[in-house]
Amino acid sequence: MKFFNSYEDATRAEAYSKLEFAGTYYLAYRDLPEIITKHVHGNKAIDFGCGTGRSSRFLQKLGFSTIGIDISEKMIQIAKKTDPKTDYRLIKDGDFSQLTVHSSDLVLSAFTFDNIPTKEKKVALFSGLASLLNQDGKIINLVSSPDIYTHEWASFSTKDFPQNKCAKSGDIVPIVTTDILDKRPCYDILWTDEDYKKVFAQAGLKVVQTYKPLAKGTEPYAWINETKIAPWVIYVIKK
Repeated sequence: MKFFNSYEDATRAEAYSKLEFAGTYYLAYRDLPEIITKHVHGNKAIDFGCGTGRSSRFLQKLGFSTIGIDISEKMIQIAKKTDPKTDYRLIKDGDFSQLTVHSSDLVLSAFTFDNIPTKEKKVALFSGLASLLNQDGKIINLVSSPDIYTHEWASFSTKDFPQNKCAKSGDIVPIVTTDILDKRPCYDILWTDEDYKKVFAQAGLKVVQTYKPLAKGTEPYAWINETKIAPWVIYVIKK
């Protein structure tokens, strides 16, 4: 099956623009303020793969001067309409020439690398993002755990895709987001922890710390597997 980015679709862009931080997504963002406070010094941030601006708005509320970048024209249009005060920029795939090198304290990538199809592409993008960091800058790479594609969740379903259980790094894995009106499956790229670490190393980056957030069971959500299996992985990496 040939990979295409599900999020380039205009209908899906509209659906995702309504998502915030509920359900399983809550766990993706819950610990980020503490993680960022611990590892990041300064207030200049880039939101790589900003989509409709959810993570950019999140960073702005944390006090960051944020530039949101994405290759989807439709996503950027929605982001600008929703949040006209933030600097959103449409870029060409892998082209960071609009941005100043060695100037950012933080590059946040929230789910973007779930949709980057090859090791070579991942390495090239991480190398480019690293060039945007200042000497003490950090990349925070928030991605889907491989487990997310083989279990049921408060916000996702994979029960109709048993083939996901046999997937390896680089394979296409379908998943349905149940929190939005668009019930068509999204098609992501599975990537294991071991292979992410190989990508980071080839891009000249080092892992500072890895987080795998679990639900505590006291949150106001109908958890399914979130209290015992981490749906997300958060990597803090540096040059």
